[in-house]
Amino acid sequence: MNRIKLHDKYFRLFIPNEKIEESIINVAQKLNRDYRNIPNPLFLSVLNGSFMFSAHLMKYLDFNSEISFVRLSSYSGTSTTGEVKQMLGFDRPLKGRHVIILEDIVDTGGTVVELYNMMKKQQVADVKICTLLLKPEAYQYSGKISIDYAALEIPNDFIVGFGLDYDELGRNFKDIYVLDK
Repeated sequence: MNRIKLHDKYFRLFIPNEKIEESIINVAQKLNRDYRNIPNPLFLSVLNGSFMFSAHLMKYLDFNSEISFVRLSSYSGTSTTGEVKQMLGFDRPLKGRHVIILEDIVDTGGTVVELYNMMKKQQVADVKICTLLLKPEAYQYSGKISIDYAALEIPNDFIVGFGLDYDELGRNFKDIYVLDK
């Protein structure tokens, strides 16, 4: 589909699934190289948006690891609220673990900073950030918290599909769509 309608807005095709899949494979190869000798790292997937990215990424990893989920929220409609709320917490001890946070998208970075600080309080051995999509021009924490693995960099536009939503619709699409202004 080249164009979809969600609620009151139209979105046009932005990134086809083939390009998404290729970028996930590239990130997985980097993770395979970097974590091959790290005993049992923990992937912490941020719900709801990262479920598709996390599932696809895990298929391409060739080392032992665990995955867990945390649910945070910072969006309302098409914009960030600036406030990060924890909806679902950690289900296992994190102290001393190597943690890779899996995000669907990093724009301003509020969620990443909140999670990064939570990991430090949990006394993890190491924390890395891995995201499907990065909006470099929107990211406000460059030089403070690095985005270690970004599958794709995109402009500061509102997008849906491949796990990302507009008021809970659009997560199911295999492609990524951009708001059609």
